[in-house]
Amino acid sequence: MRTIFALSLFALIPFVSRAEEESDEATELAKQLSNPVASLISIPFQANYDFDIGPTGNGSRFTLNIQPVVPLSINKDWNIILRTILPIVSQHDVFYPALPQDRTQSGLGDTTQSFFLSPKAPGPGGIIWGLGPVVLYPTATDDLIGSEKWGLGPTAVLLKQTGGWTYGVLANQIWSIAGNSHRENISATFLQPFVTYTTKTHTTFGLNTESTYDWQNSQWTVPLNAFVSQVLKIGKQPISIQLGARYYADGPSGAPDWGLRLNFTLLYPEHKHPVEPPAHEAYAK
Repeated sequence: MRTIFALSLFALIPFVSRAEEESDEATELAKQLSNPVASLISIPFQANYDFDIGPTGNGSRFTLNIQPVVPLSINKDWNIILRTILPIVSQHDVFYPALPQDRTQSGLGDTTQSFFLSPKAPGPGGIIWGLGPVVLYPTATDDLIGSEKWGLGPTAVLLKQTGGWTYGVLANQIWSIAGNSHRENISATFLQPFVTYTTKTHTTFGLNTESTYDWQNSQWTVPLNAFVSQVLKIGKQPISIQLGARYYADGPSGAPDWGLRLNFTLLYPEHKHPVEPPAHEAYAK
């Protein structure tokens, strides 16, 4: 019986080892998701629902942000991280309509695309950073959900990861450079300080703000976000699911009061394949 028990434990070793490897991979994926310039291909589908909008306070807005993140290796030391935000919007009673049938607007919003030049390895003190341009494209299909302006400016991210903690800030500044001359010019600063904690069970708890300062109207919009996310697998496909809520601490007249968020992210991690030994060495072994 002792021999059978020992053999059974020995047979389980590969499965235990594999489970530990998968757990370590999931934890690493969770930490990479907290890093905006990680070497990780991801495709988030971020659904946002904001309430109590507009002049009557009865409006609502649903926004589905499709946000692919693609790291491009340019050499052994540097990446360019391409981050795109493509919003699909449906809103109701956000503006006073000219006609009753115009109370709802739906369609594609303006697209924002950032290009971060970032070192592959953390710098002194474990600092991770990225720097580059951000571009605004007037892709909106309705003039009430878009600016009709081309925009350009700088963007940067600075963060540190230690243990399960990630903390840092992402920022950009966009100025309009072309577009419909009858629409208001754009000069907006986006500021996103963030802090997250990832547990050994690859659950992440986070807080951030996604604040924007409108220099044209001297007005802040400050949503405070709290969320929890979990990395898991569907078959062999790693994914992340996030649930969150936000409260608008400041905003212009007609801004939302609060909102909800559901984020579903497809993950495509890099897999480092072992180097095969030369044929004569493999034969010798």
